[in-house]
Amino acid sequence: MKKTHIILILIIALGIGAVISTIGDASTYVSFDKADKNPGKQYTVIGYLDKEAERNYDPRSGLFTFTAIDKDGEKRVVVYNEPEPQDFERSEEITLKGYANDSVFVAEQILMKCPSKYNENNQVEEGDNVYYE
Repeated sequence: MKKTHIILILIIALGIGAVISTIGDASTYVSFDKADKNPGKQYTVIGYLDKEAERNYDPRSGLFTFTAIDKDGEKRVVVYNEPEPQDFERSEEITLKGYANDSVFVAEQILMKCPSKYNENNQVEEGDNVYYE
């Protein structure tokens, strides 16, 4: 075999290895129920904030706790080791990356989908003024 063929085969093998390693690393979108069945395994849960439930942040321990509702309607207390994200209560949807532990979901990362600042007619509203774009 030529050296170029060997190098080409090695590059292809490295590429396949990289793809396989990222597939195994990708988190899966699930409900709280599925995450509870596999405690400690990394999952991504999409849902929204239960705005009627209490939210607490303890500055001494650095824990922020709140209740989230997943797409199946399951409620779960979520523990996050960071302060409450800015405009958290205004979020339309939250994506929680973490794992189930006992009766809570431990979030390692929170992503929020916030309401758009634009209304249906692409207008930006500020106070009593309306600006068109």
